[in-house]
Amino acid sequence: MALFHFARAARTSALLAAGAAVALGCASSAFAASGVALELNRFEPRDKACRISLVANNTTDKALDSLKLDLVFFDKQGVISRRLAVEAGPLRASKTTVKLFEATEIACDEVSRVLLNDVTSCGAGAGEDCLALVGVTSRVKDVEFSK
Repeated sequence: MALFHFARAARTSALLAAGAAVALGCASSAFAASGVALELNRFEPRDKACRISLVANNTTDKALDSLKLDLVFFDKQGVISRRLAVEAGPLRASKTTVKLFEATEIACDEVSRVLLNDVTSCGAGAGEDCLALVGVTSRVKDVEFSK
């Protein structure tokens, strides 16, 4: 009889531990979802440049007067082709905004990956770790956006 109670207690403990892990996972997912979501949305070829459409969704309740991005572009062979500093701010609180910028001396069809190397500024009141505030995705065919 004591063995039965021990096995039942062990199963209950395992279920409670699994439930706690799921709850913690949900809490961290909710935390990660709050911030700024950056999406590479479109590349448009221009004369010796690539116009980039970036969709920025500030899901926080705070406006960001600045969002300075350090972007690194890689070619199809995985070699760095260009590094670019971009000001994607200001961003209003709880608002999605489209930002356009031109990457000169880059052919759009030669880019395979864009790395968000750093976020050098995210404005007053946003906290210390600006890079952790930002999540990235890409809709541009065959172009990865990572950090």
